[in-house]
Amino acid sequence: MFSSLIADYKIIFERDPAARNWLEVLLCYPGLQALVLHRFSHWLNNLGLPLIPRLMSHFGRFFTGIEIHPGATIGKGVFIDHGMGVVIGETAIIGDYCLIYQGVTLGGTGKQSGKRHPTLGENVVIGGGAKVLGNILIGNNVRIGAGSVVLKDVPSDSTVVGIPGRVVYRSGVKVDPLDHSNLPDSEAIVIKTLLDRIEQLEKQVTELQQQSLEKQFYCSDSSSWIGK
Repeated sequence: MFSSLIADYKIIFERDPAARNWLEVLLCYPGLQALVLHRFSHWLNNLGLPLIPRLMSHFGRFFTGIEIHPGATIGKGVFIDHGMGVVIGETAIIGDYCLIYQGVTLGGTGKQSGKRHPTLGENVVIGGGAKVLGNILIGNNVRIGAGSVVLKDVPSDSTVVGIPGRVVYRSGVKVDPLDHSNLPDSEAIVIKTLLDRIEQLEKQVTELQQQSLEKQFYCSDSSSWIGK
């Protein structure tokens, strides 16, 4: 547990340029504070202690705005940046060195028992407001765009955007986990394709109209000549 906490602490300096000194990180980073409380409550929960782990989780939610069920399994070096509104369900599993932004939900989709929350691989980045729901598997090195809703498994080394989440493969390309401005815009690509197609159709319609006018003019001119 202590090695995981040390990794949680160190990763903040690697991924947050605003982290200036150790005291500021300890006192002013709710993501780190929530993880400290969770790791202790998770240990108590594994011992089978009733009530106390859930009560610690409730206190953590009150003080940090981050709700982590004590049953959730979280790897080392996880960074919850800002964190307000983050919800992590009971059977969620989060791999090492994941980066989670504010408003993220790792939730279930019904009242089924057993494993009902997502499993995240290593080095997963989840943008602000994204929802990952159900017993699904998110592979290693996956990036989920802000506001996306993911309901199906996602293969490793890919990017997910949209509602519902759509996968855009980026295998073999090393991506900075903080580079959120470099997410592909699949909707914009589809819209551009439709606009290009509409422009082609308009040109074809214009050409057909011109051909029709020329044909009408030719026929009328021929009729006038025959009449003479």
